Amino acid sequence: MEKINIHNIMIHNLTMQEAVAQIQKWVTEDSLHSVFTPNSEIIMQAQRNPELKSILNSADLLIPDGAGVVLASKILKRPLKEKVSGVDLVKNLFITFAGKNTSFFILGGEPGVAEMAAVNIISEYGKVNIKGYAHGYFKPEEETSLIEEINKVNPDILLVGFGAPKQEFWIYENMYRLQCKVCIGIGGSIDIFAGKVTLTPEFIRKAGFEWLHRLIRQPKRAKRMIDLPKFIMLTLKKRFIRK
Repeated sequence: MEKINIHNIMIHNLTMQEAVAQIQKWVTEDSLHSVFTPNSEIIMQAQRNPELKSILNSADLLIPDGAGVVLASKILKRPLKEKVSGVDLVKNLFITFAGKNTSFFILGGEPGVAEMAAVNIISEYGKVNIKGYAHGYFKPEEETSLIEEINKVNPDILLVGFGAPKQEFWIYENMYRLQCKVCIGIGGSIDIFAGKVTLTPEFIRKAGFEWLHRLIRQPKRAKRMIDLPKFIMLTLKKRFIRK
């Protein structure tokens, strides 16, 4: 798969359909694969955190979750095919695997939220094979028993929603003892599937203003979103001031 360099984060250049097809292939194999979905904020965090940058680049699939990442690729004259957001990827996987043996485990959210998400997913997408769920508020000493619980049901796809970059670090550090085929970091998608958070309307997402919609709903995100103009300025600098 072709990779596009966005500030030393090597994003895979593929469509949503191609991403789903790749995961379909992986669930038929014996090895474990990781999928991360960085947006502009995460890429900027990685500029300040070499370990996070290394973990992102170690992923088997790194997809552009955000219009800002796609815009940056165009400014840098290495255009990505399209935005492939984490929540939309997961929706497409539910549609693809509904009524089939491919199974999921949902990990993350506050107590009770993953269970609510599982109920809603089955209600909306049909016979999605969800083998288990667990909240993300476990103590360090409970981690081993949690992983044993996941391995006991042996899901094909583990959906981890701790928020970035916590989920990326957790997946990277625990892959060696997880018995599944694909681990996907899905951020706040569990809250969306549970109905706890409303997904930004599609026309706003397509217009590239999802960040503004999130800021209006969650003003406390303002500090994090300072990275958005920094991301664009860094991109413009690399495009026009590079030697």
